[in-house]
Amino acid sequence: MKNLLIASLLLLTTLGLGQNKPYQLVETVEKSDNELNIPYKKYEFTNGLILLVHEDHSDPVVHVDVTYHVGSAREEIGRSGFAHFFEHMMFQGSDNVADEQHFKIITEAGGNLNGTTNMDRTNYFETMPANELETGLWLEADRMGFLLDAVTQKKFEVQRGTVKNERGQNYDNRPYGLVYEKTNQALYPYGHPYSWPTIGYIEDLDRVNVDDLKKFFLRWYGPNNAVLTVAGDVQADEVAELAAKYFSTIPRGPEVNEMTAEKIKLESNRYISYEDKKIRFPLLSVSYPGVPRFHKDEAPLDVLANIIGGGKNSIFYQKFIKSNIARAAFASNPAQELGGQMTFSVYAYPFSEEGDVKTLADIEAMIHEAFKEFEERGVTDEDLTRYKSITEARMIKGLASVSGKASQLASYQTFEDNPDAFAKDLQRYLDVTKEDVIRVYNEYIKNSHAVVLSVYPQGQANLVAAPDNFTPKAADLNDADNSEYEGLTYNKAKDDPSVLDRSKKPESGPSPVINVPAIYRDQFDNKLLLIGTTNTEIPVTTLRLTVDCGHRRESKDKSGTAELMANMLKESTESSSAEEIAERLEILGSSINVSSGDNAVSINITSLTKNLDATLEIAEEMIFHPAFNEDDFSRVKNQHLGDLANMATSGRTIASAAVDRLLYKDNHILSVSASGTETTINNITLEDVKQFYATNFVPNIARLVVVSDLNSKEVDAKLGIFKSWKGMAPKMELNAGDHISLNKGKIVFIHQDDAQQSEIRIVKMAPKFDAMGEYFKTNLANFPFAGNFNSRLNLYIREEKNWSYGTGGYLSGGVYEGPYMIYGGILKTATDSAINVYIDQINDYQKNGVTEEEIDFMKKAIGQKDALKYETGDQKAYFISRILVYGLPTDYTAKQAEIMNNITQEELNKIIADFYNVNEMMFIVVGDQNLMEPQLKDIATKNGFDFETYTIDQILGNAPLK
Repeated sequence: MKNLLIASLLLLTTLGLGQNKPYQLVETVEKSDNELNIPYKKYEFTNGLILLVHEDHSDPVVHVDVTYHVGSAREEIGRSGFAHFFEHMMFQGSDNVADEQHFKIITEAGGNLNGTTNMDRTNYFETMPANELETGLWLEADRMGFLLDAVTQKKFEVQRGTVKNERGQNYDNRPYGLVYEKTNQALYPYGHPYSWPTIGYIEDLDRVNVDDLKKFFLRWYGPNNAVLTVAGDVQADEVAELAAKYFSTIPRGPEVNEMTAEKIKLESNRYISYEDKKIRFPLLSVSYPGVPRFHKDEAPLDVLANIIGGGKNSIFYQKFIKSNIARAAFASNPAQELGGQMTFSVYAYPFSEEGDVKTLADIEAMIHEAFKEFEERGVTDEDLTRYKSITEARMIKGLASVSGKASQLASYQTFEDNPDAFAKDLQRYLDVTKEDVIRVYNEYIKNSHAVVLSVYPQGQANLVAAPDNFTPKAADLNDADNSEYEGLTYNKAKDDPSVLDRSKKPESGPSPVINVPAIYRDQFDNKLLLIGTTNTEIPVTTLRLTVDCGHRRESKDKSGTAELMANMLKESTESSSAEEIAERLEILGSSINVSSGDNAVSINITSLTKNLDATLEIAEEMIFHPAFNEDDFSRVKNQHLGDLANMATSGRTIASAAVDRLLYKDNHILSVSASGTETTINNITLEDVKQFYATNFVPNIARLVVVSDLNSKEVDAKLGIFKSWKGMAPKMELNAGDHISLNKGKIVFIHQDDAQQSEIRIVKMAPKFDAMGEYFKTNLANFPFAGNFNSRLNLYIREEKNWSYGTGGYLSGGVYEGPYMIYGGILKTATDSAINVYIDQINDYQKNGVTEEEIDFMKKAIGQKDALKYETGDQKAYFISRILVYGLPTDYTAKQAEIMNNITQEELNKIIADFYNVNEMMFIVVGDQNLMEPQLKDIATKNGFDFETYTIDQILGNAPLK
């Protein structure tokens, strides 16, 4: 319940109490028995900072979030990308925190951190063991109040390059990467704050200087434009005192007014298009102006999007997916602070002259046919029940972590000026009526105009829906209003040195007591193993069924059978269609997801506990009574072949596929992807899938993990469907050791047309997982070199040389041995230089080993991470599943800590000397042949390495290796 403390504050003022505090407690919201809410205390500081504190003592974890009400919408014409650029700069050190130390300090504390930027806000956050709360507040305050003197031209240039690399990796070099940028340019009028992308344009990033960036900080990064949210194992009043210690002396910034923007209405359809050389499937995207977030029509528009294009019961699914016209078709209604858009997207299969659908114009016509179908069918009770249940379940699941609750509080305060908006937010969806949905369709979609974007593969401009009739106006710097940035001065906080010395990092509090979940075990008569734990934080039950019938149990000439089988389990059952199954799940707010990998098929079941019995009835149908009918199989197989074709367009996908293709010998099942190839998928019949299921989908090679607010006896009473499961798998003959062993290094080059970046993978075979032996110790050795943001590789290649958005390395062994892989997306003009650096760094690490300082950092960072391992239901499920898979003692993490704390520099250096040998490594490069092949040959010759080239078809298994 809400307790507004106005009367109490007046009384305190009258009595003369609390007048010396730089903050006031203005609101307390307690846990409600009548509705879902997030309890909190709200404090207002004299400098305008808002502090929200949510106490959650279930786990020794704390989450600190600072949300600034500034995103790309606050930028000016010709100055795009500032908000996102500044997100990067906020990690580059401040007066009392050295360059790159923010990541190091939080990592060393056993935490994780990041920052994000969107159109309307920028936030920075850390999740840490609760004893590190003061450290998190100290760091956030230092970059809020003491940043600008530490911003140098060098740091500015490094981060400008990093942002460019990020744009290259996530936009320019990604299939369909420019869809939203192109759409928003056409949907919003010139100068509208949503008309440019958050990442910014390269020409704008090149234009700005460090002084421009400093002005942006001075204008928007004051405490009066920020919300500080702390959630976790804390005491609210203690948090307020610590926040006052670090934030209260930071001066108020310029006043920040609410933004407004005119409602967007298009006078005619705007047709735009672009060629994307990285795609196989043409895309049509139709976008209508929508409404802002929290507008009264947002919820009914969300429901409308779901009915037309939201799942297996949608009109789009029947019209485009079941008919094999499109690989994907969906509708979405993203809403931001100033506006939104309703978008209908269809990723069509390649057209043929024989088919009825020949161009994207035909797809556009079919979208309008779908609208007519909606008008004829209307809105049903099931439509509303389904979407309301989905929304309720999604919002409840979002409360599973302190980070989720903190993010909700911060968002509601920033955009609604009311942190206590959770119940109101949910209720607006529960209140949607049929009439609401029809009304918003008529107002925003029917007879309205849209931006129609055609994205076509290379050389296929004839596929566009219509000739382009709109060109966005180029940015004119003379149109920018820079008055916001005039007369700004840097008023640095002044502290009393006898009270606070910010140059000293706070001492950590007492180490928290880690609540490793208590577990229960069982084995049913059919040999199915069960492990579970009780989690009463939210009324949700999660089950994970894992069956060891993945790719390894296939014949090589029919690779992809397990994945097809997994996809077929999501289709019709013996008694229900796939659409009926989907509708029943959605009405319950439940989900059943099936996936397949190298070793296993996994089925994840999530349900509100009140609906668990009904959810398990559906699970029984899907898992144990699939229909395996021919129509479903034909469609699933066609979709699968389309996915394989699409893999050839992504440099990252090609590089990852090359690892297994080239690391395992040709006779090994893993030399072919678990997804198969065009040839192997065409070899597979429905009878093959049925036989594979009958032979291998059996309980004696399966494990069931349960995390629920029910106790073990209550859970056991509901698991009859798994106890009655029958079957016994044949023994599997393994060839797990058949991989390539190198005695000299090898550079492999794979040409990708028009690659904007190079993808690099450096691999060798590593040991299989063991919790306390060679694998664990090798993982410790990798941490300083490539296993964290402050690793040697990332600091040099990303931060020093500015060649990559990020690089790192990890071991992937499980029940079987797996590759060790170093990865990175590299600026294409620096590819040869980066390869040389990787070789030099690996050689240096092998020769000189790890420093004592790096060992100390590693022990602190890994040693304190346990506090973050068991917070959510998913985390608990992952933790206890490993106990079951690997036969580990329940206290294995304590044993790992003992090994790590006692490991010596000498022992680590011996591991490093044996493992980090470039002559045992394969350097895989996917990139532009014309630019780099000669240089890579020279590097191979210089280092005595072999050099090989392959085509994409060879790597994806569509052609034999030479």
